[in-house]
Parts: sequence; C-alpha cells; structure tokens
Amino acid sequence: MKMTHMARCVTLVQLSISCGHLIDKDIGSKSDPLCVLFQDVGGGNWAELGRTERVRNCSSPEFSKTLKLEYHFETVQKLRFGIYDIDNKTPELGDDDFLGGAECSLGQIVSSRILTLPLMLKPGKPAGRGTITVSAQELKDSRVVTMEVEARNLDKKVIKNNLNPTWKRFSVPLQHFCGGDPSTPIQVRCSDYDSDGSHDLIGIFHTSLAQLQAVPAEFECIHPEKQQKKKSYKNSGTICVKICQVETEYSFLDYVMGGCQINFTVGVDFTGSNGDPSSPNSLHYLSPTGVNEYLTALWSVGSVVQDYDSDKLFPAFGFGAQVPPDWQVSHEFALNFNPSNPYCAGIQGIVDAYRQALPQVRLYGPTNFAPIINHVARFAAQAAHQRTASQYFVLLLLTDGAVTDVEATREAVVRASYLPMSVIIVGVGGADFEAMEQLDADGGPLCTRSGEAAARDIVQFVPYRRFQNAPREALAQTVLAEVPAQLVSYFKAQGWAPFKPLPPPAKGPAQSPQA
Repeated sequence: MKMTHMARCVTLVQLSISCGHLIDKDIGSKSDPLCVLFQDVGGGNWAELGRTERVRNCSSPEFSKTLKLEYHFETVQKLRFGIYDIDNKTPELGDDDFLGGAECSLGQIVSSRILTLPLMLKPGKPAGRGTITVSAQELKDSRVVTMEVEARNLDKKVIKNNLNPTWKRFSVPLQHFCGGDPSTPIQVRCSDYDSDGSHDLIGIFHTSLAQLQAVPAEFECIHPEKQQKKKSYKNSGTICVKICQVETEYSFLDYVMGGCQINFTVGVDFTGSNGDPSSPNSLHYLSPTGVNEYLTALWSVGSVVQDYDSDKLFPAFGFGAQVPPDWQVSHEFALNFNPSNPYCAGIQGIVDAYRQALPQVRLYGPTNFAPIINHVARFAAQAAHQRTASQYFVLLLLTDGAVTDVEATREAVVRASYLPMSVIIVGVGGADFEAMEQLDADGGPLCTRSGEAAARDIVQFVPYRRFQNAPREALAQTVLAEVPAQLVSYFKAQGWAPFKPLPPPAKGPAQSPQA
C-alpha cells in the first residue's frame, strides 16, 4: 500500500536577537542599530547570512525580524553577530558605525536555548556595557501520523496468499503526509509487491487525513481498468483504517533545547603496537608542533561535542598500558592519574593530560574495549534511572588496532544499546580494522554469542586515514552524523519527552503539497 506525499524539508533554525546597553554614536540621540549575521565559511572568510531591521533611537533593541539558517549537529558552525548604527540608505556596512560584535557557535546557542554575550569592539576591548542575547527555535512541524491498516477480500494477487492482510503499524511525518493540511487530497494505492519492482496494482481510493481519522474508516479499492471493462464490477477489496492518530515526534533539537546534556568521554589506546612514543614511527609520537593522529582526531570530534555539555568537564581514560606506581596493566586508567576525579577541563584539558601521561606509562596490551564501555555504561544506567531525557553519553575510543576482547566488547555494546549512550571508534594508523567494522552494525543488529541482539545500532567506526587529506571537520561530520538519530531513537523508545517544556512551535515557511 502506498500513499503519495511530500518530500522532506531541511532543518532550519530561527534566531531571535536583542541587545542591551549599546554605546551611542549619534550626537544628541541614541543609535539606530541593526544586527548582521555572518557564518565562518573557512579560510578566514565570513559570509553574510542575513540582517535584522533597523530600530531607530534605541540602545536596547529587540529586533522583530528573525534570522534563519540551516543547523548541522556534526559540524562547528561559527557565527559572528555585528551591531551597526545605520545612518544612511546604502547596504554597505563600511560607512556605518560599528557598535560591537560577538562570536559563538550555533551549537552553543541551541544548547543554551538563550545565550547572552558581551559585545566587543575588537578582541579584548568591550563595547561599553553592551550585550547581545540570541535565542533559537527550530522551524519544523514535529507531528507524525501513525496508522494501522488492514484489508478484506482483496483480489487474488496478494503475497503470502493472504487476501485479508493486516499491515504493520507505521508512522509518517505530517508534512510528508499532507503538507500539514488535513483536507489535502491523498491517493492510496494498494499493490501486490514484487521484489523486482513490477508491483501489480490491486486498487486505488482517494481520501484525506480528516476522513482517515474518522476511525474505523472503510474505503473501497477500485481498479480503474476493471471498473471500465466490467459492468458488474464492485471493487477489488476493502481497506479498513483501524488507527489514525496525529502525534508529536520530538527532534534532536527538541531534546537539546529541552536541557539534555551530552556527556563526552574519551578513551585512548596505549598498547604496545602503537610503537615507542619517542620514535618518529610511533602513532603516539608528538611532532615538533605537538600533534599526532590521536590528538587530531580528538580535536575534530571533541570541538563539536563540547558545545552540548554545559560544564565542559570531560572524563578521559587510557587503556592497554602499565601504569605507575605498581606497573600493573590497566584498561581504564585516568589520563590525569586521578581515578576519583578523571575530569579534564575542556578538550584542551584532555590534550594536556594526554601529553603529560605519555612519558609516564609503559605501552603494553592487550586491546580491551569492554572495561571503558562498561565504565561509561554505569553512568548512563544511573542517568536512565532518573527516567528523564536529561542526559546522553558519547564515548570516543581512539585505537590503533583490532580489539582483543571481541566477545566481551560485543556484550558491552549490546548492553549499552539499552542505555542513553553512543560509541564512536576512530581507527588510528594503518592496521586491519575488520573487527571494528563488525561492531558498526550497518548490515544488521549486533548480537552476543548467546544470541541477544542490540536494541539499536550505537557504534560508528571510521579509520582516521580515510580522512588524512580531507579538511579537519570531515572526520567529525562522518562519525557524529548518526548521533542525533541515536539519541532520539533511545528517548523515543523510552517514551520520554524533552526534559524542560518547549516554547510554542515556530511557524516555518509555507509548504504546498505535491502529488
């Protein structure tokens, strides 16, 4: 059975902007401010995305024109807000007085929901007491249509010899279904499925969402050619709509703006196969500029995720090394050697702890992932007991080779799939990473030896060297692209709404339904 509906539209975010205590540049009156939004497009270049209206004679304007832009979780979208005193009609800003600016990322805005920043005339020079406040709202219709449909007395074509099938319950975004308008005409086609794509039409009927909601609703399936050929033709079966409900389906941004914190944890591989860190051939060798593949991967992913954690304190661990003072092999030692407080301040804090730990440990083995996965899972389990969509955990594992404790890692991943967490594995170096690909269960659910299947796919694996010559952000875009859907799928399965109440939905651009 097929319904004709709309194509998906892009996720847009709408920014509302206000300012306070702007400096006065006009003699004898207050400034006439306007806000211009720029986005970093790389190479030190900024592109203008839009500007608000000008507000006359006002030092604390609340701009009524909102600014819209696309939102991508997996990239750092650097934004610059510039406030200008407009005293002429030219669109160029060079002849207007600059009242101050502020820079931040879109991730910071959506995770704060309302973000206030001081305005700066230039780095280190505040624009008096001037501030800018930015709030974000997602432009979307989060409603979905959920239906359960069965049929009676279909013409004898149906697969599995079932002329009275009951189809599985399914959900479709309301915008796809009818453009958000319950009266939009919908054509429903019932066909006999063929794997080669040559489906045989059984019949058609026309309806609307409003009619479908009058459950139980019944519709005659009509085959146009049979209707023309046979005077005695009545129908090719009856379609019965048992359930047709319009429900709210929350998005990733709903949860983030609803106060969900994304807790970021890092695990670094210190096994002997990395090579002696003092040797230039080692994967842990720090170049004269103080970097290596481990640190580059950490910066790429961490710089995105850090915007969604308010305290910016990240636990960081090493595994596979002999650690002082007793030189026992550890598979989850704190990089700062403080097991009661393994938190590092920001991504730079993790980098500093890594650089300091490197000469203090002996690289050893084996490569065991399960201890760190289970460590994070314990915290995720505690968060899940709160039964609120307030916390989600992302574990980044940086490793140079195949996992040794394969079965224990499978078990740990399957157990973690029932918790609010995702695992990202970046393979550093040129080893054979086939075992990692199996953990990234893109071909079907991951199973333990006893046959227990993962509740959802939570592992994303990529080899770092695939991105060696790509821009730094390309690695993060790939490994983080699935996290929003993984977060939403977990909270949806639990039936948890966003932690804090959301503001009324913003109205997006008008859409016209397409046949």
